[in-house]
Amino acid sequence: MATFSHSDKSMRPIQKAFGLSYFIPAIVVIAAVAIGFVQSDNEEHERFLAEQRLVASERLAQVSARLETQIHGNVNLIQGLVAAIAANPNMTQAQFSALSERIFSVPSQLRNVVAAPNLVVQNVYPFDENKQLIGQDYNANPKQSGSVFEAIKRRKTTIAGPVKLMQGGHGLLARYPVFSIGNGHFWGVVSAVIDAERLYRDSNINSDQQTLNIAIARRPQPSVKDVFVGDPAVFVDDAVRTRIELGYDTWYLAAVPKGGWLQEPPAIFVSRIYAAMVAIGIIAPLIWAGLLMRQRHRNLIILQQREEELEEVSHRLGLALDSSGIGVWEYHPESGKLIWDRRMREMYYGSPDRDAFFYEDWKKTIHPDDIQAAQEELLQTVAEGVPYITQFRIVSPTGEIRYIRANGRVYSTAGREMRIVGANWDVTKDMLLQAELREARSRAEEQNTQLRATRRTLEHQSLHDALTGLPNRRFLDQFMEAGSGKAEKSHRLAFIHVDLDRFKEVNDTFGHAAGDEVLRQTTARLLDLVTPDEFASRVGGDEFVIATSGPCVERRSRELAQAIVRSLARPIEIGGHKCRIGCSAGISCQTASMEEPRELLVNADIALYEAKKRGRNRFEIFSDELRMAAVLRKTMSDEFLTALEHDQIIPYFQPQFDARTLQIVGVEALARWQHPQRGTLAPDRFLDIAESLNRAADLDAVILEKALFQSVRWKALGLDVPHLSVNISAQRIKDGRMFDRLADLQFSPGSLSFELLESISFDDHDEDLRTAITRLKSLGIDIEIDDFGTGHASIVSLIELGPKRLKIDRKLISPIEDSASQRRLVASIIEIGRSQDIEIVAEGVETGKHIEILRGLGCHVLQGYAFSKPLAAAEFITFVENWETRQCADG
Repeated sequence: MATFSHSDKSMRPIQKAFGLSYFIPAIVVIAAVAIGFVQSDNEEHERFLAEQRLVASERLAQVSARLETQIHGNVNLIQGLVAAIAANPNMTQAQFSALSERIFSVPSQLRNVVAAPNLVVQNVYPFDENKQLIGQDYNANPKQSGSVFEAIKRRKTTIAGPVKLMQGGHGLLARYPVFSIGNGHFWGVVSAVIDAERLYRDSNINSDQQTLNIAIARRPQPSVKDVFVGDPAVFVDDAVRTRIELGYDTWYLAAVPKGGWLQEPPAIFVSRIYAAMVAIGIIAPLIWAGLLMRQRHRNLIILQQREEELEEVSHRLGLALDSSGIGVWEYHPESGKLIWDRRMREMYYGSPDRDAFFYEDWKKTIHPDDIQAAQEELLQTVAEGVPYITQFRIVSPTGEIRYIRANGRVYSTAGREMRIVGANWDVTKDMLLQAELREARSRAEEQNTQLRATRRTLEHQSLHDALTGLPNRRFLDQFMEAGSGKAEKSHRLAFIHVDLDRFKEVNDTFGHAAGDEVLRQTTARLLDLVTPDEFASRVGGDEFVIATSGPCVERRSRELAQAIVRSLARPIEIGGHKCRIGCSAGISCQTASMEEPRELLVNADIALYEAKKRGRNRFEIFSDELRMAAVLRKTMSDEFLTALEHDQIIPYFQPQFDARTLQIVGVEALARWQHPQRGTLAPDRFLDIAESLNRAADLDAVILEKALFQSVRWKALGLDVPHLSVNISAQRIKDGRMFDRLADLQFSPGSLSFELLESISFDDHDEDLRTAITRLKSLGIDIEIDDFGTGHASIVSLIELGPKRLKIDRKLISPIEDSASQRRLVASIIEIGRSQDIEIVAEGVETGKHIEILRGLGCHVLQGYAFSKPLAAAEFITFVENWETRQCADG
């Protein structure tokens, strides 16, 4: 009994101690649940605030986009006036007012516009309200000259302001530099004022319907004087922000809700009930386990099951993070250490083998333009404890640019050490899609603006042409306006734009009365071809537009265009003379995208241009490739004029060799364009542009002068290059200024020759051309016929012309290795030249076999890649020195 009693007493303290220790986990869980409850509540508040900021950011972005669209819409309205002044620099006040009145009839925020040739205001609109501005000199007004000279320096429109206006109120100043289309010289400046108050009102800034308090300033961290719209205190609050780039100024926008940020989420009470229920569900089993020790084994099984469930939940969370592409990170500000999960390592190209990363690993991947803002926002988060919400670009090791959005929060560890934990995700696709949508919207708005401007310009014209009785351009405009937006899949529209090919020749030869008769007979033939459901209109001097529609409009427009080309190709009898006029046509049909009629007419005009370029007396159908070709040609034309002004045209030199001795006997100077972006361009990229701009003569003059300069340099270096050949266009050879310039150039008779393309007609009794050739020969300049065998020069015309050399085209030389008939053809040309004492030059000599064959056929001079490609001036000198050294060694 004594032993039992002792044993029983010794067990009681153990059981009591064991019972108390068992409840320690329950107490810890209760504390953890309480902390989790508080954190969940805080996170719900933070999420609710983030949602408010997202909504505010989207609304501010809408205001920003509308404000920017309104500004650029006003700016684009004035572009038509600027183009008109560039085309007519001597525009009067009446003409200026008439054009401006049409522009101001469009709803906009424009207040006035002035034109200042040589920076002195000469024309104003509206006249009565702004006539006091006439005579104002921008050079004498420092407050306005800054943006004016900046626009001239950039050669594009700039926007400044808002500024206080002399007429009262505030406005934006748009400066348009004007360069004359005729000669490309600077003409002056066009300035337009955009009413700032109307602009703010139309852009929904701080209106009654606007739920945000919006402020606009000139600086991202403005003082009170920098804020020109709204309350400066908005920039002090926890506001959402954006900015607008206006060219000469930048506007910074900030906004907060009018009622302030709501702090309490509407559903927080329900969330707390759910959280309490979860807490009870976790704590109650632990208490129950403490009270029911005899169920310990069962509770252990339950706990094990819950551990397995927790592991499964963690696994699901990992899968969710992997599927979403979100990377999780933690930053230790004191040590600069970064903890990245697998997705973060992939996103920032970090090695999977590294255990830890640091601040510099993150910094070195950020785009140089974004690093400052990203660092400043992170430093602000560390200093103030505010959420880290930002977006920036990163650059991969291969140079690829990606857009990253980051969201982080600050917390403190048990040791009071600060940590920032957050998530990153890749938003590159979203950013690229938004950019494409903005660009598409801008293009659509620009096209719509151009169409409306065209309609207003032609509003004053009558509906029918007095000469032909056909509907005129205004009729066509009204037709297009009525059909805008009404296209149906089963009933589409097509335009055929027709232009007479040789109408100007009839007017110049037989007079305008004959030209009027041609137009009347052309009209009669068109009316014979169109059906009652179609119509033909005269839109210009010798231009017609035929409109057709129907379910099979592509086939009908093609058949009608072909019939028109055939009909107008037949002779037209005028005063006993049969004249062949002919025409070119461009077709544009509505497709599944349902183009607007005005866009359709522009497309038909592009197709017409292509038909003319391809030889005339034909038709072409519009395609996206034609549109791109037209844009590229305009760009290249502007850049070519710049190239002439900035000395970007240089000669390359390809040596010519005696077929028997292989000594250098001459060199051909070839034009090259040193384009600052596209590199060195060959003549096939810009010769047709030079001819269309009537600048082929200028191109030839540049190459001639630079080639002669190099020739003098060769002589000074002791290099023996006996003969220099330079290509010359028909436009240049008939330019009287060329002979004046030749008199000032130094060259020995017989050392210089001009190469004329065989495609230049020598059989059409062009006395000016023949006279010019005679004068060139008298100056000691030889004449060569280039690309012989591909043009239309006859043997008789060659004998009359008496060229020094014939140059056989490379297309005839290339196949002589494998084609006996081609060798006989080349031999015949060489024999013709020998019979007329004309030297024969073969170009395109590319192989040793070519050299042997041509030497055997008796060809005099060889030129081609078998010897050398065309070389820059310095490379050519090196080549000649090396060749002469090699020839001396072989000799």
